[in-house]
Amino acid sequence: MSPVQQPEEDISLRIQELAGNLKIRDVMTRHVFAVTRTCTMRDVQTIMKNNAISGIPVVDSNHVVGMVSVHDIMSAFEQDWMADAVADHMTTGVRTLSEEQPLSFAMSAFSKFPYRRFPVVNRKNELVGMVTLRNINVALIQELSRQLATMETEGGRVTPPASSDSCIFYRTYRLARYDFESGGKASAELREQLRVRGVAPKTIRRAAVACYELEINIIAHSHGGTLTLYIDRDCVRITANDFGPGIPDVEQAMTEGYSTANDWIRSQGFGAGMGLPNTKRLSDEFAIQSGVDMGTMIKSIVNLNTSEELSDESK
Repeated sequence: MSPVQQPEEDISLRIQELAGNLKIRDVMTRHVFAVTRTCTMRDVQTIMKNNAISGIPVVDSNHVVGMVSVHDIMSAFEQDWMADAVADHMTTGVRTLSEEQPLSFAMSAFSKFPYRRFPVVNRKNELVGMVTLRNINVALIQELSRQLATMETEGGRVTPPASSDSCIFYRTYRLARYDFESGGKASAELREQLRVRGVAPKTIRRAAVACYELEINIIAHSHGGTLTLYIDRDCVRITANDFGPGIPDVEQAMTEGYSTANDWIRSQGFGAGMGLPNTKRLSDEFAIQSGVDMGTMIKSIVNLNTSEELSDESK
């Protein structure tokens, strides 16, 4: 299978590979607020408000017997149940995760169930932590940064896939949130790699601008991520991966002029809402996958053997 034909599941496999080095205990929050059955719903409301949390486990001898969420508190307030014991209104049959399980188990649980958090227990089934999607996202970014730092120490170049016999350039760039000074490094190197290989100027511009748009998109709108360049004899493939916060409405995000950029990003000259539409327009192939709190993968392919390139060469 050629690089252009690789399935979109690549992003899932890469995330699973990162998660394979971690266990749930490595990412969970250990400082957990918990209540007993006899606490009132008003007590829980106070704890939630004072500590900015949206869910609290209910324990009996440190074993999880229920959960109380913001939704439960709102219902109790509407029904005048705030003085009632937690045991009367908590959610029972709570699913827990083991601290010994691989992080991939937690990722699978979040994809299967509509929960925002899971209690984590030890081998004695005692509550030892909580895990959220935010915990997972932060951990994956840190693990990715660690792996890339190791690669950079060993020479800065990532080894291309073994099946990619036609590969002539392959590199992954680490991008941090709001690090606009680093924006443009990948596109500059891409431009030079294509120039020395005699690629037509118009094609170089298309690929470099698409690359730059994806760099800035990660820096301005995500929690950080990576951008990978892959060049072979036929095309340039640019893959941008980030780990959150995800895009709630991809169709809306692809609309020219739509932007979620804050005032500070706009003050830096970014956030006009043209990045993704422009990237798609410049690409011969374009694909995007995103999920709220699960990150975004964008793939842009620019063909090198195009009529545009041949026309340029004849001039």
